[in-house]
Amino acid sequence: MSEWPEGRNDSGDDRYGRGSAQAQPEGARRMPHVQRRQQRPVPPQQRPQRPAQPPARPGQPPAYGVPPQQAPGHDTYGGYDSGYNTGQVYGRPQSTPAGPGGPGSPTGPGGPQGPGGPGRRPAGPAPDWRKRIKVGSIVLVTALLATTIGTYFWADSKVRREVDLSKVIERPKEGDCTTYLVVGSDSREGLSDEDKKKLHTGSAEGKRTDSMMILAACSSGNTMISLPRDSDVEIPSFVGSESGKKYAGTGKHTKLNAAYADDGPELLVRTVEHNTGLRIDHYAEIGFAGFANIVDALGGVDMNIEKGFKDEKSGADFKAGEQTLNGSQALAFVRTRYAFAESDLARTKNQQKFLSTLANQAATPGTILNPFKLYPVLGAGLDTLIVDKDMSLWDLADMFFAMKGISGGEGVSMNMPIAGERGGNLLWDKAKVQQLVKQIQNDEKVTVTSN
Repeated sequence: MSEWPEGRNDSGDDRYGRGSAQAQPEGARRMPHVQRRQQRPVPPQQRPQRPAQPPARPGQPPAYGVPPQQAPGHDTYGGYDSGYNTGQVYGRPQSTPAGPGGPGSPTGPGGPQGPGGPGRRPAGPAPDWRKRIKVGSIVLVTALLATTIGTYFWADSKVRREVDLSKVIERPKEGDCTTYLVVGSDSREGLSDEDKKKLHTGSAEGKRTDSMMILAACSSGNTMISLPRDSDVEIPSFVGSESGKKYAGTGKHTKLNAAYADDGPELLVRTVEHNTGLRIDHYAEIGFAGFANIVDALGGVDMNIEKGFKDEKSGADFKAGEQTLNGSQALAFVRTRYAFAESDLARTKNQQKFLSTLANQAATPGTILNPFKLYPVLGAGLDTLIVDKDMSLWDLADMFFAMKGISGGEGVSMNMPIAGERGGNLLWDKAKVQQLVKQIQNDEKVTVTSN
């Protein structure tokens, strides 16, 4: 039911209201007052919660404006709404000074650096950590792979492949194990006069074999056999490594190190194969300088010397017990022979012990995974290391880890079995040598013992 006066009706009777047809305008009429229903007060617990306001700083209005119930001119009177509005915008004052931290300041609400301002990170999906980890892993693996490949080619380029085993004639049959002839020469190549004095090497020209070992890497166990330089051997027929000329064997017996002095590594390999019947697959030789530099690059090698000894010729002066040998001390340790009653046999035992210990300490994660140690060690050794033309870095690594295995108790180290002596030369025990060679060829566990 409408409270307004009746307007124009359908009968055409002219009255006030819209569409009046009277000539004179209507006079003022009193309009009925419309009163809104009185609203009941809402209990505080049922009122909508407003966001907490930050405390206002001294001398400044509240950051988020004045609550509507406290705004001047807004009549509530105990819950009754008069229906009039002052124009106040709830939540923000009409005029606020732009002081530090205020709404108008850069750090205030709505400012470029404040809450809700442009400085805030825009809302978006949460980071995909799985994707990030996957991408990071791919980058890391790629970097490691590139470093490994680069290191391989760098090291491979430094290896001196100078020995041609294809020139060795009348070779024994191949066995089931991989065999290496490891030679330490007395080469002074790369040594200054001061180095020669420090290392007690002398100044002899050329080079000779200071130590010789056969290393057999087998699945049944590794075996390291020292060949005394004074071993009595026969020099067989051979083809000169430089001239290509064939020299007929004369049945001449001499010390083993004479073969190297006569025609180098090729004749030495030929002589070892002829006198043992064991085929040599690879050859590796290192001189004085390289040996000492490797030890120094490792930071020394820890040795347990059971009995002290002294030798003026090699510069050795050791006391019994645990100690760390530097490069010059290590070289003196493996070269000393005159301080022992057994001379060459005692020296070969020291050489085996030291080489296996050196390999064991070099093949640790602290060296292999540390480029600041790995590269100096590789550089020191590869600069003076001479190998055969068919020897790869993988073959070199196999040789190295075979030595390490012997130090860890996974193999046997021994001297070539000796039966006696003739004219200062050491005679091999032929029966034991044949049995030893057969076990290596057939990849059987070595049971032969030496002196």
